[in-house]
Amino acid sequence: MRTRNIGTTLLVTGALLIGTAACAKNDTPSGTAAKPRTIKAVDGCGKGSWTDPSDLAKDREPARCDKGAPAPVRLAEPRKLTIATGTLAAEYVAPLEMAVKKGEFKKEGLDVTLKLLPTPDALPLLGKGEIDAQWAAPEAAVMNGILGGFDIKWVAGNFSPDPKSKSGLWVRLKDGQSASRVDMAGQKMGTMIGKGSVISYPMSTTLKKHGGGLDKIQFQQLGSADVLTALQNGGVDSAWLLDPIWRKLDGDKRFAFLGGQPEGEPLGGLLFGPNLLNKDPDAGVAFLRAYIRTVNTYFAGDYKKDPAFVTELADLLKTDKTVLESTPSLRMDWEIRSGTTDRLQQAYKAAGVAKGDPLPESKTVDRRLYEEAVGHKP
Repeated sequence: MRTRNIGTTLLVTGALLIGTAACAKNDTPSGTAAKPRTIKAVDGCGKGSWTDPSDLAKDREPARCDKGAPAPVRLAEPRKLTIATGTLAAEYVAPLEMAVKKGEFKKEGLDVTLKLLPTPDALPLLGKGEIDAQWAAPEAAVMNGILGGFDIKWVAGNFSPDPKSKSGLWVRLKDGQSASRVDMAGQKMGTMIGKGSVISYPMSTTLKKHGGGLDKIQFQQLGSADVLTALQNGGVDSAWLLDPIWRKLDGDKRFAFLGGQPEGEPLGGLLFGPNLLNKDPDAGVAFLRAYIRTVNTYFAGDYKKDPAFVTELADLLKTDKTVLESTPSLRMDWEIRSGTTDRLQQAYKAAGVAKGDPLPESKTVDRRLYEEAVGHKP
C-alpha cells in the first residue's frame, strides 16, 4: 500500500503541474525561440573550457577555465534574481552558496537570493516567471511540466561522483551471495527518493544488472534517518544511500555496493524559466558566468585537500568538518551530456511516473548560455 501511494502521489503531482502549466500558457511565451546571440572568445577559457556533449567516458575530464575565469562582465543595469533550492546543506549546492559569499554574483551586477523551496512548490513559480531559476534536476515532475507548457529548460550541470564514491545502491547479502550477482527481483528497497527522481535512471541501470528493474522491486519510502537502520536490521533488502551515510557500511562484508550515479554524467543543476531563457538572457549568461567562475576558482579539482577551505565549506554548509572529509570531493561540472534526459525519461516510463510521449532534448536542454559564458562557438 505504501508503494502504491508513492506512485499515486507522483502521478497526481505531475497532473497538477500540467494543469498549472496549461493555465500559464497565456502568460508565458512557452517554446519562444531565443534571439541569436553573439559569442565572443573569453580570456582564460580555452579549449579545455568545453567538452563534446557526446563524450560519456567515465574518465572524461570536466570542462575548466583558468582560476578567476570567465571574468565578470557587469550588466549595465543591476538585476535581482531569486533561485529556489531544496536544501542549503548539501555539498552539491556549495558552488552557489560560495558564489554568494564571495561576491561573484555581485561582480556581474546580480543581487541573488537563494530561497528554500521543494521542487513541487518551486516548479509552478519557475514556469510562471515568479522565480528566476531552480537548483534541482530534470525530474519526472519537470518533464511533465514542460509537456504541459512550462517554458523551463535544464541549462547547466552540477556534479558527477568521484570514482571512489560509493553513494548509491547497497544490498544486504544473503548466504552464498556475492556482490557480482545479487537477485534483486522481488526485493524490498528502502529509499527517501521517490520513483520520479533522477536517481531512477542509475537505479534502473544497476537493478537490471542483477535481474531486477524498477517494475520488479517493492519501494518503501523512508526518512533520511531511517533508510540505513532499515537496511541494517532487515526491514528492507536494499537501500539507496547518499553521502556520507554509505561510509557506515563500507568494509562490512554483510553488505555490498552495487552501483551509483554514472561517472562523468551530471544528473542535475540549474533549471531556467522564461525570465532568464528569453526575457533577460543577458542576466542568464551573467548568472552562469559567475557560477562557472566559482567552480574554476574554488572547486576545480580535489578541493578537500585544502584543510582551510574544508573548514570554510563546513561553516558555509553548517555541517561538521569531519563529515565533509569522510567522502571524496565531488567533480563539479557545469556541462550537460547528450541523451541524459532521454535516459531519464526511459526510467520514468519504466517506473510509471511519466506523462505522454518522451520529450526531445531540444525541449528539455539549452547549452547555449553556458557556451556563451565560456566563449564556445558550437
